[in-house]
Amino acid sequence: MATNSLQPLHHHHSLLKRQYPTDNTPPTTLSSSLFLKPTTTSLSHTLSSSSSSSITFSLSSTTSSTPSTSQTISFDLLQHHLSTNNFRQADEETRRLLIALAGEAAQKRGYVFFSEVQFIPDTDLKTIDDLWRQYSDNKFGYSVQKRIFHKVNKDFTKFFIKVGWMKRLDTEVEQYNYRSFPTEFIWELNDDTSEGHLPLTNALRGTQLLNCILNHPAFDQIVQEEEEEGDEQRNGSDNGILKGLRDGSSTNPLSNRVFKTDYSF
Repeated sequence: MATNSLQPLHHHHSLLKRQYPTDNTPPTTLSSSLFLKPTTTSLSHTLSSSSSSSITFSLSSTTSSTPSTSQTISFDLLQHHLSTNNFRQADEETRRLLIALAGEAAQKRGYVFFSEVQFIPDTDLKTIDDLWRQYSDNKFGYSVQKRIFHKVNKDFTKFFIKVGWMKRLDTEVEQYNYRSFPTEFIWELNDDTSEGHLPLTNALRGTQLLNCILNHPAFDQIVQEEEEEGDEQRNGSDNGILKGLRDGSSTNPLSNRVFKTDYSF
């Protein structure tokens, strides 16, 4: 019988990446990268579609530590891509929005440091997440990913498998490898698409960027809701046990009942 095993995954996290330099090292070139490079697309987009409504937020500095930004961020293009089921372009637009929302330094650099995620306003990150969930029937989005992340006890390896960022290899021993971008990712919504599969997040510098996004204050309510649901389930289970004991004791006291060992399980 084959022994199930999982390849050491700390060697593979570097595959979940785009061609970005690390925070303190010179740029490196990768032959295969998981995520799209950020584009230099202008922040201003005009849509010919009249069916999509406009969602616009103005960003303003609220603290001295927040990077200054004065431009208006529009979510129209993201909504357009999602409403037309163009999930690959929606994924790229989401990445561009995060760069724009993270501040001027991220815009000049072309990507977001994990330490800059804190500067992204709650309302804007929620808007991005709401749009993803709205046009995917609650199958995609950061909040969906966070729920999954907590269900696997914040284990990134299990999380990557659960959301379909890793695939099982056709071997006798259970092994997984990261999907190749972009051909092996699923850019459409169907029954085979893993929950939380999109949007993708760059992990070149490790999992800290994804971790900061999933732990952003914008999604704190998700943890509270899960804790409340867990309490309700536990209370319901406890009440059922107590009810069973009460019902049994009313007809046949425990002291008079005979317990037989059952090895049929």
